[in-house]
Amino acid sequence: MTCPICEKRKAARFCPAKGEKICAVCCGTEREVSIDCPTDCSYLVAAHRYEDQHQRTLPGDTPLLDVKVPQDVIYAHQNVLSGLAFTAAKFSAAHPATSDPDILAALEALAETYKTLNSGIYYEKPPDATLPRELYAALSQLLNESKQQLAERPDSMPIKDSEIFSLLVFLYRMALLRTNGRPRARRYIEFLRGQFPAAPELKREESRIIVP
Repeated sequence: MTCPICEKRKAARFCPAKGEKICAVCCGTEREVSIDCPTDCSYLVAAHRYEDQHQRTLPGDTPLLDVKVPQDVIYAHQNVLSGLAFTAAKFSAAHPATSDPDILAALEALAETYKTLNSGIYYEKPPDATLPRELYAALSQLLNESKQQLAERPDSMPIKDSEIFSLLVFLYRMALLRTNGRPRARRYIEFLRGQFPAAPELKREESRIIVP
């Protein structure tokens, strides 16, 4: 049987996403690229295990890498940080097509918005793509509500735009380190989901593995 993707090599591995066998080369090159792999695919799990042992190098021109994130801000606003992480995880669960690049695009755009706010200029440029733009809006709403709640509580310090910027950069960098750079990867999303194991909103979908 010939691989249905390359139409050249022998189909040897069963691909649960496609419901048929493909060759090992296409499995490796198209995994999380043109193939929307289920998270419990054994070949995907093995590939992620390998990636954990060989951390990728980020390009020098990666946005926001030169920003210094104060650790005291992370500790002081853990509730807001958790709220952002949960909002991203909840959005991803409600929109299964969401991938790590969508999360990265939303976080980067929102961080850039708060960077301009911190400088006294308001300039907002949400992502063009639908999913990142909708996530951007959901995260913005969460931040606006958090700012208002903190401002109304007499026993708490209001959160500054510069501190929100630091939280967003922190989450963005964490995403860069957790994902593998593939367009359909969901490694960071799975990491976020794992931080809230008891949340009913993040209940996993049924396994997509199809037994041949």
